Amino acid sequence: MSISLKFLRPLFIAAIATVAVAAVAVLGTLLLRAEPSGRVSLSEISHIHGIAVDRRDPSRLFVATHSGLFLASPDGYAVPVSERRDDYMGFSSHPTDGDVLFASGHPAAGGNMGVIASRDGGVTWEAISAGAEGPVDFHAMDVSRADPNVIYGLYGAVQVSRDSGKTWTVAGAPNADVFDLAASALDRDLVYAATRAGLMVSRDGAVNWESTGPENQPATMVQVGDDGSVYAFVFGSGLLKAPASALSWRLVNASFGERVILHLAIDQTEPGRLFAVTDDGRIIASTDGGETWKNYAN
Repeated sequence: MSISLKFLRPLFIAAIATVAVAAVAVLGTLLLRAEPSGRVSLSEISHIHGIAVDRRDPSRLFVATHSGLFLASPDGYAVPVSERRDDYMGFSSHPTDGDVLFASGHPAAGGNMGVIASRDGGVTWEAISAGAEGPVDFHAMDVSRADPNVIYGLYGAVQVSRDSGKTWTVAGAPNADVFDLAASALDRDLVYAATRAGLMVSRDGAVNWESTGPENQPATMVQVGDDGSVYAFVFGSGLLKAPASALSWRLVNASFGERVILHLAIDQTEPGRLFAVTDDGRIIASTDGGETWKNYAN
């Protein structure tokens, strides 16, 4: 199918905005509206690049943005995790250690940061690699739940590290623009991609790719649960889910209208509890596996 302007508007408006304008807008909002405690209303946070459930407190969310990393709470506020105001284009949490985070993107001073890691929940960060042909600025990344030493990152092609991010190789790339990556929870060489041409899967560590799910329908997001089940958002269909045993896709929710989901996080302590970021910047939550949604903030 052809991609309509309605699809291009929500999916790419943030991507084509200039970095300078976005940085000024976001930082200006935070400086003007932050409370004395440092808390910021979630409604003032924009340009979200990724979210993850805080394993130390599953009611909270890590929110990676153009202007730093925040911890969001259901009371409708977020606090900066550290003083760094870097642009975390790629962001992924460790599947078992709640203190370990990985990120990539752009330092506040400009340029590419390569791959960085935090071992204290995002308070401090260290550079661990420039990536292959770097320094990279991964626009999507995911740590394998099947083997946390394996990390996938998107920098034009898909890169893979098998030593917790220290060294990287270029694996391959789907034959379409890639928007998101998700590593399987069952097989370290199994990885999914949300692309302009639809959902794709690789079974050999991102070297070769094949289509899965609705054909020729752009996919904006893909995420994997600890049990290996896969969630994806497909434009023109809605939120889909497939079991780990076979990629037999089931429609979970088709009521998003013109909105799309860009990022999804699963509470692994309660797998039916999902959190999502939509293209209009809202953070929403579900307690029934995505069948119904409400605002994350109470």
